[in-house]
Amino acid sequence: MPTTPGPSPAPRRSPRAGRLGRRGSPMLRLRFGFLLIAMVLSVFGGRLVQLQGIDPRSYAQMAAAEGVEDVVLPATRGEIVDRTGAPLAGSVAGRMVVADPKMTADDAPALATLLSTELGVDYFALLEKLREEGSRFEYVARRVPATEADRVLELVADEGFAGISLRDDPVRDYPAGDVAANLVGFMGVDEPLGGLERTFDAQLSGTDGHARYTVGSGHRVPLGERSVTKPQDGETLRTTLDLDLQWFVQKVLAEQVQKYRAASGAAVVMDSRSGHLLAVADVPTFDANDPQASPEEDLGSRAFSDVFEPGSVQKVLTAAALVDAGKVTARTRIKVPDRLARQDRAINDWWDHGTIRLTMAGVIAKSSNIGTVLAADALAIPELVGYLNRFGLGRPTGVGVRGETGGLLKSGDVMTSQEKDRVAFGQSLSVNAVQMTAAVNTIANDGVRVSPSLVQGTATADDGSVVGTDVATRERVVSTRAARQTAKMMERVVDPEAGVAPSAQVAGYRVAGKTGTAQRVDPECACYDGSFSLSFGGFAPADDPRFTVYVVIHDPGVDGGGGSVAGPVFSRVMGHVLTKYRVPPTGSAPSRLPVEW
Repeated sequence: MPTTPGPSPAPRRSPRAGRLGRRGSPMLRLRFGFLLIAMVLSVFGGRLVQLQGIDPRSYAQMAAAEGVEDVVLPATRGEIVDRTGAPLAGSVAGRMVVADPKMTADDAPALATLLSTELGVDYFALLEKLREEGSRFEYVARRVPATEADRVLELVADEGFAGISLRDDPVRDYPAGDVAANLVGFMGVDEPLGGLERTFDAQLSGTDGHARYTVGSGHRVPLGERSVTKPQDGETLRTTLDLDLQWFVQKVLAEQVQKYRAASGAAVVMDSRSGHLLAVADVPTFDANDPQASPEEDLGSRAFSDVFEPGSVQKVLTAAALVDAGKVTARTRIKVPDRLARQDRAINDWWDHGTIRLTMAGVIAKSSNIGTVLAADALAIPELVGYLNRFGLGRPTGVGVRGETGGLLKSGDVMTSQEKDRVAFGQSLSVNAVQMTAAVNTIANDGVRVSPSLVQGTATADDGSVVGTDVATRERVVSTRAARQTAKMMERVVDPEAGVAPSAQVAGYRVAGKTGTAQRVDPECACYDGSFSLSFGGFAPADDPRFTVYVVIHDPGVDGGGGSVAGPVFSRVMGHVLTKYRVPPTGSAPSRLPVEW
């Protein structure tokens, strides 16, 4: 019998096919993903069309309302230091106080009252800043000491005001106070107002940086605009000054000005070989941290800006010129009458005497006007003027101090014989103290004038001139023989047996110097006003000079001469600088040139 076939077995499903059936079709999932991406892109595309085409102005205004804050990043001003690196001027922590007018406008009157009282700024100008439309950054005050700025910010917060913040803004500080302030100068709020601060501002100031930030609701927007240009700090200005010596010279000079009830005084210390100015003191001076507390006339350096007749210190320049020209020697004999008739007036000496017989050394030691004029007759006017020009008279020293005067010395083609007589012993010309120091130093430096320097290395002044020790000049003025012979004559000035200034001696050292007593000229009437400038200039050791010191005291209220008033200051200053720099005495015998015949 045929067999009846049974039911076929059910087909088997593979495990893989089962899993695919549960997750769904890959094509379905891919279509769903494309659809989702298309929806997102449609949203962004619609937003872009809205921003760029439908209402661009309203959205630009919204972006502007958020604002971009433009912040100055102040450069740190370079230091001014002495020859050892000790600071004369530097920068300490300070703050600028700034306002966001969008946040301060509603409280502007009350906030302006608080800030103007605490920071000393103008109320009405500040009120405008606090209400400045469209601005997100306005200066309230610059260079406020950090502790004071922090205190003001606390007061603002305590009163519930918003929109005031602080930024770093270094404050100028003068750690030495009034020491060398006459040279260093001082800063105003935003600019230098005097001295080296102003002359070398380009070197010292550096370049401020800038930062721009997008700001919204008083805070920086993390993904907004952010650009920063870093500041370039200023360079250090190194001077030739010795801070400790400057302090000592100012102290000694101030004591003498006070003792003699003088109007003012100046004292200069120069390295005889290099021309470096180690100290340039003025009395009165001022505190560079508080210049407004002093009169305006005290805010500069009288050693550079005040001119005066040098008086008898000038005689050593005349003597050196005569020796160099071969007209005299230290032993040349001169018969000196009691008075000398010249043109329409007579020339007299400072003391009464009959006819006396002096050597050229004696003329210098006794400081005889008549003897100097008689000796100078051997020089023609252009010759004498030429020598004095080479000594540096009639022109500024050019060390880089603003307001320096060149003094007055007529040219040889216009000077009269009467004027030449007076110039020979220190009248009818004018100098400043540093100029005269450099002239006397020429004799100390074996007849070579080295230009004085106040800046080490080089620096460019605000008038474009390059100054400093690296560009100092040297010029032969008189021969070595003439300079040394003049120095020996100057030694007799401080000899108690022969000269007029024994109080200028320095114990243990040979000193060469010269006194000066000159009438002062009133600039209004161009006539002598009855007051005097008393001076002393010299160097030591006389036979191997290391330092030159010049002192002048103007308009003393007590009688005296250059030897008795300026001489003691010279002695104390010279003794101090020789000791400080460990200069030993030479041990040689002082000059014994004859003063009479």
